[in-house]
Amino acid sequence: MLLTVRERLILLSIIPQEGDFLTLKVLRKLQEDLSFTEEEHAKYKFVQSEDKVTWADKAEQGKEVEIGKKANEIIVLALSKLNEQKKLRMEHFDLYEKFVEGKDA
Repeated sequence: MLLTVRERLILLSIIPQEGDFLTLKVLRKLQEDLSFTEEEHAKYKFVQSEDKVTWADKAEQGKEVEIGKKANEIIVLALSKLNEQKKLRMEHFDLYEKFVEGKDA
């Protein structure tokens, strides 16, 4: 699935940090796949200040990230929980459509 820098950062912030052993194995792989390489750090010039991350938008390109069935279920569950708790924010909108509603945002 093609994901932007923004989408990758948001997904990294919403996926659970705990679960059973098998779920944690899937989460660890998903985190590695969503994370950024040394080359991407140099390309995007990330800057973190307090709870905000910025990057060079001009360099933005999508990255093809393989998301398996279980990882997809975990993402859908995380986004659905945010929705049920009425804690979805505008930054989640495109990801919600992409994963929960199955629309290509």
